[in-house]
Amino acid sequence: NFALDTVNGGKPMKATIVNVQDKPRHVIRAEKKKRQQTQYLLAACAASLGITATAIIATIQRFSTHLEPGQDFPFLELFLSLLFTVGAAVGMEMYARLAHKHWWHESWMWALPEEWRAEWNKPFWKLHESHHEPREGAFESNDIFAVANAVPAISLIIYGFFNGGVVPGMCFGAGLGITIFGIAYMFVHDGLVHKRFPVGPIGDVPYLRKIAAAHKIHHSEHFDGVPWGLFLSIQELEKVGGIPELDRMLEAAELRQVAAKARLAEEEKAVEEPVKL
Repeated sequence: NFALDTVNGGKPMKATIVNVQDKPRHVIRAEKKKRQQTQYLLAACAASLGITATAIIATIQRFSTHLEPGQDFPFLELFLSLLFTVGAAVGMEMYARLAHKHWWHESWMWALPEEWRAEWNKPFWKLHESHHEPREGAFESNDIFAVANAVPAISLIIYGFFNGGVVPGMCFGAGLGITIFGIAYMFVHDGLVHKRFPVGPIGDVPYLRKIAAAHKIHHSEHFDGVPWGLFLSIQELEKVGGIPELDRMLEAAELRQVAAKARLAEEEKAVEEPVKL
């Protein structure tokens, strides 16, 4: 599609060919980002729905399979399974804090040149480093840690599912807890914080907005990498006097959100207004 501009005030002028199919670079970048977000969102939702449905069915099937005819329902086993589910989810936050600081970063040397870093830590950092650099594509090398965490979760669930008794029941619950933490981490960290896919109303929850701002402080290295965890990151910032910085970032984010909504409203208004010739 081309347009010819040949007349101006009744006088002929030099013909100019304009390719109206050409798009501004910012539009192309926005479309590319949208495609990447859609790809990751589909993968995240498919994995989450599949895992959640499987977990519910497996839980029902596990207790019904190992329940002998005439046997009372094992409420103690169920209680311990639920207890270990909650405990494993909370424990994963503690584990993430420890691994993030001492295995992936080594906070006392992570900002130094690569050749100075501890040899044993290089493989972890090389994977995690992709998370601290501009991402190309829908996925990054750091995503391998999510896959690695799925291995013990799946192993515990399989062992607990195929074996009856209190201990297998606790293992089953622990596997579910790790799984629940992983799904929550993906939506809050990848979706809300790093905008890898839209999260809808999750982004309006005040506490989750604080978590998002706290994690951005980690990426700013303002407090030597603190906070290292995610869901309890505010507690980490309190210990290092980082709450004022957190409040400042929340206020700045609020102002940006208001400005973005105003720009969107203006763009929608401009589109709806008839073109005056």
